[in-house]
Amino acid sequence: MNPWILAIRPRTLSAAIGPLLVGNILALQLEQFSWFIAFTSMLCAVLLQIAVNLANDYFDFKSGVDTAERVGPTRVTQSGMLSPTAVRNGMIFCLVLALLVGSFLIMHGGWPIALLALAAVLGALGYSGGPYPLASHGLGEIAAFVFFGLVAVVGSYFLQATETSTNAWLLGAAIGFLNAAIMLVNNTRDMDTDIKAGKKTMAVRVGLAQARIFYQSFIYLPFAIIIAGFLMGVIPGLPVLFAGLAFIVARNLCRDFNDVTGAELNPLLGRTAKLTMLFSGLFSLGFAIDLLF
Repeated sequence: MNPWILAIRPRTLSAAIGPLLVGNILALQLEQFSWFIAFTSMLCAVLLQIAVNLANDYFDFKSGVDTAERVGPTRVTQSGMLSPTAVRNGMIFCLVLALLVGSFLIMHGGWPIALLALAAVLGALGYSGGPYPLASHGLGEIAAFVFFGLVAVVGSYFLQATETSTNAWLLGAAIGFLNAAIMLVNNTRDMDTDIKAGKKTMAVRVGLAQARIFYQSFIYLPFAIIIAGFLMGVIPGLPVLFAGLAFIVARNLCRDFNDVTGAELNPLLGRTAKLTMLFSGLFSLGFAIDLLF
């Protein structure tokens, strides 16, 4: 496989696509809804996700976290498939592209979007790099919840509506938990090597048993949140029903997560990412149908 494809990690891109899909679908009924803004915001989010993946590959190699003992998918820098300089330059290139694309969004959304853009770039660089890497201090799941949940959904809705809404905040939290679960799978798999490298992820801090409880919470809470939104009268019943179909997949994931460790968690990483996309897609489909009828 092309090393750049490995470096981009296509399986993880649903973490960026899912919340942007939902944020824009929530605004679909608005008179000022713009398909151009919807596409541009999604493109910007994907570019930022790719930049985060490249930064993680580069900074984990430079800090010594990635070694020959790694049990996760191949890292192109550690394996020698790409030079550190090439991966660093690829990261910078994606960040510059994201900023260029994001400039249209900033002109459209004003200073709130400019602040979110700045925070997103700093988050991308600070996840694995900088003086206080978020991933090395147990904040990776929180960063995923905030940036690929709340910021992504509420921010994309704000771009269309010029205001926020209760359902956008609820959906941001729901998808944020699913994306935090992706991060937790990754960190639980790497516990042994992270301990040796001195990387104190959430999984390392709480231990395997508690990490499994957290995973179940992250997976099940989104369903509770959208049901609560329905009971509050801010989310229609049809998208809740549609998204609820993903509960079967969620239940199977929680069962399997309790039975495997180490490299055996690699398939669950991809399956958890697919759950984010499935939940987002089903909810969006249900919401769109509800608007039509």
